Amino acid sequence: MIRSLSRKLFGTKNDREIKKMRATVARINALEEETAALDDAALQHRTVEFRQRLAQGESLNDLLVEAFAVVREAARRVLGMRHFDVQLIGGMVLHAGKIAEMKTGEGKTLVATLASYLNALPARGVHVVTVNDYLARRDSEWMGRVHRFLGLTVGCVVHGISDAERKAAYRCDITYGTNNEFGFDYLRDNMKFDLADYVQRPLAYAIVDEVDSILIDEARTPLIISGPSEASSDLYYRVNTVIPRLTRGQVIEHRDAGKLGQTLREFTGDYTIDEKAKSATLTEAGVARVEQILGIENLYDPRHIELLHHVNQALKAHTLFRNEVDYVVKDGEVIIVDEFTGRLMPGRRWSDGLHQAVEAKEGVKIESENQTLATITFQNYFRMYDKLAGMTGTADTEAQEFAEIYKLDVVVIPTNRPNQRHDLADVIYKSEKEKFNAVIEDIVACHHKGQPVLVGTISIENSERLAELLKKRGVRHNVLNAKHHEKEAEIVAQAGRLGAVTIATNMAGRGTDIVLGGNPEMMARAAAGADAEPEQLAALQARFTSECAAEKEQVLAAGGLYILGTERHESRRIDNQLRGRAGRQGDPGCSRFYLSLEDNLLRIFGSHRVAFVMDKLKIPENEPIEHGIISRAIENAQKKVEAHNFDIRKHLIEYDDVMNRQREVIYGQRREILAGEDIRGTYRAIIEEMVEDIVATFCPEKMAPADWNIGGLSDDFLNQFAFRPELPDFSQQRVIPAELAGQLKEQVFARLRQREDEFGGEVLEHLMKVLLLQVLDNQWKDHLLSIDHLKEGIGLRGYAQKNPKEEYKREAYNLFMQMMGRIRQEVLQKLFLIRLVQQRDVEQMEAQQQRQQQQQRLMTNRSDVPAQAQPTVREEEKIGRNDPCPCGSGLKYKKCCGR
Repeated sequence: MIRSLSRKLFGTKNDREIKKMRATVARINALEEETAALDDAALQHRTVEFRQRLAQGESLNDLLVEAFAVVREAARRVLGMRHFDVQLIGGMVLHAGKIAEMKTGEGKTLVATLASYLNALPARGVHVVTVNDYLARRDSEWMGRVHRFLGLTVGCVVHGISDAERKAAYRCDITYGTNNEFGFDYLRDNMKFDLADYVQRPLAYAIVDEVDSILIDEARTPLIISGPSEASSDLYYRVNTVIPRLTRGQVIEHRDAGKLGQTLREFTGDYTIDEKAKSATLTEAGVARVEQILGIENLYDPRHIELLHHVNQALKAHTLFRNEVDYVVKDGEVIIVDEFTGRLMPGRRWSDGLHQAVEAKEGVKIESENQTLATITFQNYFRMYDKLAGMTGTADTEAQEFAEIYKLDVVVIPTNRPNQRHDLADVIYKSEKEKFNAVIEDIVACHHKGQPVLVGTISIENSERLAELLKKRGVRHNVLNAKHHEKEAEIVAQAGRLGAVTIATNMAGRGTDIVLGGNPEMMARAAAGADAEPEQLAALQARFTSECAAEKEQVLAAGGLYILGTERHESRRIDNQLRGRAGRQGDPGCSRFYLSLEDNLLRIFGSHRVAFVMDKLKIPENEPIEHGIISRAIENAQKKVEAHNFDIRKHLIEYDDVMNRQREVIYGQRREILAGEDIRGTYRAIIEEMVEDIVATFCPEKMAPADWNIGGLSDDFLNQFAFRPELPDFSQQRVIPAELAGQLKEQVFARLRQREDEFGGEVLEHLMKVLLLQVLDNQWKDHLLSIDHLKEGIGLRGYAQKNPKEEYKREAYNLFMQMMGRIRQEVLQKLFLIRLVQQRDVEQMEAQQQRQQQQQRLMTNRSDVPAQAQPTVREEEKIGRNDPCPCGSGLKYKKCCGR
């Protein structure tokens, strides 16, 4: 009550922030007349003036009022669009490094030009992050006209462009691109062998469009660059035949009267599915059945650990992952469907063998299992920016997560015109069949009176089911899902036309406004084709503008855009995003959700209470219900799922924070090596550490010199530095470990000078750099694999009353230190063992290879002997992968010359 009274008297924190910014808006408006009086050259010269003032010590905040006035005037001249006062407030929020929540149709794309221009003045680079390539290209061309007019450079980073094009785009003042491209470019840069090949600059400022989609929905899946591992795909095919022969069971709970009413759980069938946790588990009977089918005694024997892993992944693939919901099969390839946006994600693969299990299930070619080479989460990537901002239509429901993980505050910006959308109460049916029948009747009624309808579905499967039902009723419609995402913007832009029916999966079309009566620009482009001249486009657009204006009047008379949701999403924010497509800029509109007790959300999380109410009221299946208890049950179900998903993302970031610190160390070292910062000094430090470790191991201070393991020291020295050291006579003189270490260091440094004489100074330095980078990258790759294995089993530590998170931190640190030790060891071994090859030796080797190839071609072309029948003659004994390498390095063959 006190809080409510305080809000009435003083307003909310959000209200107070908006009030402060309105004073700044008044100052910008006061400059409008003066700025409008400038000619183009004078307006463009303001950018030069601003940069000079920055160089003289002024801050961006000092320039904000004048800079925003300049951008507003430039947009008016170039685009014919003038920023509203609320858009100026949005620009201030973005400049302050916060999230601006602005309703759909309020012009967020135009808002971004204010903050991006101001923050581009220091010439450190501004990244504007979008959800797909289409929006990145569109915004870089459309809004880029304002920036180019004012003398700034604008670049665009999308899939499929070359490194040279990427580098040029990143060198621009403002760069548009997708979150995936920015993240992968960061990882790829840190795998390169020359700083000149890096495409990105240090990360200064980013504006993330649809910030909730990118920083929350997609944050559960880390970015991974992977390479093929040596695993065979045969096991996937073998295990795939097992799962269809198993039967699904259930968990039966009953009370044991003999144990004080304790609840006992009984498992039936071969496996059970927990839909809330999205997991599938074999029962005891199921384990026995799998052992029988595979012909093994114990599935949990350590020898069968890989087989057990494949069985678990195949069980997931068959029971939890559905075609046309979680993925689609296109051109013989399994492509993931983003569960939040409904878009296809080509190039992305589930990790840990799950993607291969799905490929085996669908009978397509199984791609080789991959090993992680580099990885980062979106959380840790975007937290590297010096300043981060975002904008979206729905962020307030996730304000806690934004504050906790990204240190971002959410500011809700008022609409330019009052919202006239009418949100109708949810309608709930007992069965899904009755729900879809009611949906079709509602769509047909709206279509006949000319009211455009945007139908939101959860899956591709449901969108195509609706499309079939509408086809039977003879209703023309457009379907927008992951199968038709190429035409996404074009379809969504025309969803507001008279009588239009558009079926869209989830949040497809985000970033494209639905204009009542149609979008003249889109219609002109579609009619003219890709090769149209600008004059032709302009003429068509003028014609369609008048047509659309007339059509808009009819649409407004019919009630505006109608949003029809066929199912509630797990997140309230996604439902709000769908609803927000109607009511743009004060337009009329309405929204309603149709639900059934068979919907996943209600079935898994909230159907018992709802079913109880419907049974008590004796409601027939074909009659809907609207009740406050049901609305609360749905909201509680959504809150449960949102909290669960937040825990998953928080869990991911807590674990990745450990890896992030290690990643920063490794990538920092790579940059130092590539920059050539005293590579000899780096090697001297490595040598000193290695010698001290050897001495401490074989000649500990607490032991008398007579008990030291001098033979072990000599052998280890030979293995590490490829020579035996000259040791003092321990019987004639007293030597302390520190003195011994000093003498041995001098011998190694002398040997290093010999190497320099042998190779030459410049060649040796280059060799040092290349060796260190190669070893660092290979060891980091192996370390990532070890960390993946550690994550898999760390949860089991909870059964031993240990904190899995603390155990993970401790073991990950130990693994990292072991890796650093292996890097020192391997790089020194290679440095002192490597030999120079003379040019004549190279020529002899190449000539021998050519002779062998020619002989093989002759044997293959012989008509009397099939090529397959030719035996392979091995002149030397075969070297096993785990045998010592014949080069004398002391490493296994697979880790040295056989790599």
